[in-house]
Amino acid sequence: MLNKIILASKSKVRKEILDKNNIESIVEPSNVDEEIIKLSLIKEKATPEIISKNLAELKANKVSVKKIDQIVLGADSVIDLDGELISKPKNREDAMTILKKLNGKSHFLISSVCISKNGSMIWNYTDKATLTMKNFSEDELKEYLSKISDEVLYAYNVYQIEGEGRNLFVSINGDEETIMGLPIKKIKEYLKIYEN
Repeated sequence: MLNKIILASKSKVRKEILDKNNIESIVEPSNVDEEIIKLSLIKEKATPEIISKNLAELKANKVSVKKIDQIVLGADSVIDLDGELISKPKNREDAMTILKKLNGKSHFLISSVCISKNGSMIWNYTDKATLTMKNFSEDELKEYLSKISDEVLYAYNVYQIEGEGRNLFVSINGDEETIMGLPIKKIKEYLKIYEN
């Protein structure tokens, strides 16, 4: 494996996944304004996959420009509900609105990763998982939200699959690490090829 990669993300979970897989990384957030970019791409009728991929690439490239000859990993995850992009909640009211939208329905969780070097993308991968939420009453949704800390709520969208959020779903089809925001198997495959 490579000595160290730079992770262009503040996500603690992504850092933990890299650590767990013995990929040494340094965190260097890109501080890209995601909302402005999302809005502009939605206006251009970009699909949720394209939005996720573009954001991952933008984050990796932005950090990579400053880190000569180093490998930078950018990542982004979005929720796609019938073609509608669902962003992270801005507050608890927003979180409740999102939960009501997802309630009793299937949606896609799309995670994209991009590896850049010297300001340009050298590899990218997008994966998708399908999650079907149980049917809850409004009171049950309120109770669920009352158990979720602000940190979890604003970092993971409305559910943290490795925590309390698992109980929201009837079925989860897809790679768990994709749902957590980092399809690590594909990243490891690429890094092995890159080294050889």
